[in-house]
Amino acid sequence: MISTRGRYAIRLMIDLAEHDQGSFIPLKDIAERQDISKKYLEIIVKDLVSAGLLTGASGKGGGYRLCRKPEEYTVGEILDLMEGTLCSVACLAGEKNECPRRQECETLPMWTEYDNMVHDFFYSRHLSDLLRTKNG
Repeated sequence: MISTRGRYAIRLMIDLAEHDQGSFIPLKDIAERQDISKKYLEIIVKDLVSAGLLTGASGKGGGYRLCRKPEEYTVGEILDLMEGTLCSVACLAGEKNECPRRQECETLPMWTEYDNMVHDFFYSRHLSDLLRTKNG
């Protein structure tokens, strides 16, 4: 299940893309538009800035903005950052599958296929795909 952290990060990124006019956007404005606690968004943006997905500036005229164009962000990279892993089962969550039953596990191929579908789904969706069209 995708947590509120992951969902709110996507909403924050969409808001930044929709309101981009070349300047930094104050977090309080995003919090008001998205009806999300500013304190909670502060935690989320810290990770997004650390990962290089956002740029932040403090002081007058400060706030946040995207580092890249919306079409250059995938939903998958945002979710992976916020969620840690989207793996369905623990034995697939690590770098390598070290499950002692790996060779005889009848269900492992199913979980692997499922996780690949989820990965491909989210990595084929870009932030720009989620933006509301202004004309319709």
